[in-house]
Amino acid sequence: MKLLVVEDEALLRHHLYTRLGEQGHVVDAVPNAEEALYRAAEYHHDLAVIDLGLPGISGLDLIRQLRNQGKSFPILILTARGNWQDKVEGLAAGADDYVVKPFQFEELEARLNALLRRSSGFVQSTIEAGPLLLDLNRKQAQLEGETVALTAYEYRILEYLMRHHQQVVAKDRLMEQLYPNDEERDPNVIEVLVGRLRRKLEGDNGFKPIETIRGQGYLFTERCR
Repeated sequence: MKLLVVEDEALLRHHLYTRLGEQGHVVDAVPNAEEALYRAAEYHHDLAVIDLGLPGISGLDLIRQLRNQGKSFPILILTARGNWQDKVEGLAAGADDYVVKPFQFEELEARLNALLRRSSGFVQSTIEAGPLLLDLNRKQAQLEGETVALTAYEYRILEYLMRHHQQVVAKDRLMEQLYPNDEERDPNVIEVLVGRLRRKLEGDNGFKPIETIRGQGYLFTERCR
């Protein structure tokens, strides 16, 4: 998933960028609200992590502006303020959850995963589509009970397509799931990865879940639950 992290403390911002990247996410990590608004306008994000104590435009005002601009992705607040009034104010501004500093990364990760699941319409840590099962915690796929050997990039594409099942997903959106920088993106790579996914998932049982929509992108045709 592509995450927007807004944190002015450089060390914590770097820590979040590194740890979330290790969990398979592509991360835009910025130090202030102004840059966050620019990134949110230019790129698609699946979730934002926002510190309340930002310089200039506050985290609360940033959340309000994002919501006023129609950004519907989940927002998790990071705050050093532990009193209930600040939490209520943050949720009222449009946030979906909060974590109080200092925090354990495992808690943050669990809350982010829960928000991502709910925003995709799933409540469990697995996604099923016919004979295919995706374990979101283990980052693993099984086909008819057998583990499918996927590379990290193949898994990211499959997870994103299944989270957006029965929707056409553009190549550009898939490239954002793999590469943080524009200059690294190559649509030919997506074609190669999707081709490899098809060969690993399609079998004699007629299961062919990924369809190419010419000129638009890819469609995961099976209903996921």
